Amino acid sequence: MSDQALTVIDDVVSKYETELLELRRDLHAHPELSWSETRTTDLVAHRLEASGWQVTRAVPTGVVAEIGPPDADTVVALRADIDALPVEDVTGVPWASTTPGVAHACGHDVHTTCLLGASLALAELHERGELPGRVRLLFQPAEEVMPGGARQLIADGHLDGVDRIFALHCDPAVDVGRIGLRSGALTSAADKIEVYLEGTGGHTSRPHLTGDLTFALAKVTSELPAVLSRRMDPRSGVSVVWGVVRAGVAPNVIPDRGMAAGTVRILDPVAWAGCEPAIREAIQDIVRPYGVTANVDYLQGVPPVVNDAGSNAILAAAVRGVLGPSGQVAVPQSLGGEDYGWYVERVPGAMFRLGTRTPGGPTYDLHQGNLQVDERAISIGARVLASAALGAVDPVATTSAR
Repeated sequence: MSDQALTVIDDVVSKYETELLELRRDLHAHPELSWSETRTTDLVAHRLEASGWQVTRAVPTGVVAEIGPPDADTVVALRADIDALPVEDVTGVPWASTTPGVAHACGHDVHTTCLLGASLALAELHERGELPGRVRLLFQPAEEVMPGGARQLIADGHLDGVDRIFALHCDPAVDVGRIGLRSGALTSAADKIEVYLEGTGGHTSRPHLTGDLTFALAKVTSELPAVLSRRMDPRSGVSVVWGVVRAGVAPNVIPDRGMAAGTVRILDPVAWAGCEPAIREAIQDIVRPYGVTANVDYLQGVPPVVNDAGSNAILAAAVRGVLGPSGQVAVPQSLGGEDYGWYVERVPGAMFRLGTRTPGGPTYDLHQGNLQVDERAISIGARVLASAALGAVDPVATTSAR
């Protein structure tokens, strides 16, 4: 892309930097859970309308917007997720969450703000007649639940006609001023599993007259990961971790019901397709000796985010244009799940990791109430998103850095 276009993007993001900072802090102070992001939806829609985007409200929440020549040959989409988590904000910052038990502990307030910053730059390019293709923005609700908002937007046709798609995700393990890129699988598949056991209860002094359900439940939680390590290719990277294990109310009573719930994460997209039947069979084999019955609820959550090589190359060029040749760092595949994977199953695309750690500062973790980001990342994320969109719609875009 031309130096002139990059200068326009830089100038616009710089012009609105204070507004974007205030916007991010406002979003952080007013987080909303999945499918309830009404205030966030209104805020985003009003700002986009004011800058000239054609805005459509998604159902029930979320925003889709488009700009560019109506007869353009190429449509590129940019996506940000807008929901928060049921986590207590313990940051202690002046803009901490004002909603008890809800916090932007995954950085979606940053994602939303970055995309709004990119939208202002792209609107300026369109106004100047320097946006050769159409750009569609997807401010997606409900990324943090299964099934998530990505499937809803796709089902409602908001991905139709899109040729390529880009997104970003905060990475508190990468320093601000750096962008993490990876071609191929960036995240893992993530599914939800619930196992419900039933059996004959009784007194702990007579376990031989019961199914000893609690013992059987312990076997499921401890042995299922081990069994899968022998029934599935170890290169597929299957990980089963339990978040809930519940049975009984008294120490001398063997209960007749119990349950365990957790997540299944798989690095390999092919292995993901065969994982559910393997897990169902393994659970039945584990409980059979104990005389209890097992019912399994298995929810296929999200596929891996797989960055295609062409889209990753466009991102790499955008990063070089914004940050220079030292701005890019390699990142490993994560076992985290992201419903952005549903988009890139259908159209070519890529996601980049936005560095949010202050150099020399602490490394926070996502989904924790103490998550803090270096807010200098916001303008960087906005610039890279806008540059990637321009590079994708511009047929003469170059990979040269300034």
